[in-house]
Amino acid sequence: MSTSSDLRTLVLHGLRLKGFGGAEAVAEAAGVAEGDAKSELDGLVGDGLATYREGRLSGFTLTPAGREEHARRLAAELEATGARDAIQAAYERFLGINGDLLGICTAWQLRDVGGESVINDHTDAAHDAAVIDQLAELDAKVQPICAELGAALDRFGAYGSRLGEALANVQAGDVDWFTKPMIASYHTVWFELHEDLLTTLGIERSSEAPA
Repeated sequence: MSTSSDLRTLVLHGLRLKGFGGAEAVAEAAGVAEGDAKSELDGLVGDGLATYREGRLSGFTLTPAGREEHARRLAAELEATGARDAIQAAYERFLGINGDLLGICTAWQLRDVGGESVINDHTDAAHDAAVIDQLAELDAKVQPICAELGAALDRFGAYGSRLGEALANVQAGDVDWFTKPMIASYHTVWFELHEDLLTTLGIERSSEAPA
């Protein structure tokens, strides 16, 4: 049975995944209402667990104490729920297909012309269609992993639908949803899921075992 995380843990986790961001971005990552995220973020600032920066780019970020509190809460959550084994197994399956997305994104950004790799200007419709088909095939592989994660912890539950929505947008012709940063593109959500798995399991990206 899936277990829900408390609001503070969700907002800490959302901010950890974003690194820096406003209430809207953190709310999306955390899967909570923006108003709830903003209230909790203000509370984190008051408790010394986050800071808020004004300026051209305004937003919140965790303090060192906030990162420690986040790690403590996630470790305690895994212990209390007994979800570690399920998350670890799903992570290992995810890692086995992670390199496929990197290859697909490279194929989207570059294409072969006369034996040379050139920037994909998206004038070759057949090439782009083939790459989008590859993305759809990969999505069919990751969706069961997302479902497995959501069954273990509720906070993983939205990844499948977010990836599916990005893919649907790409297939409908809005190709920004393939790799564009700053929106919930397929690559953005995939990277966030990867980071979520790493932080949940306490694995440093630099020490991650290759697939």
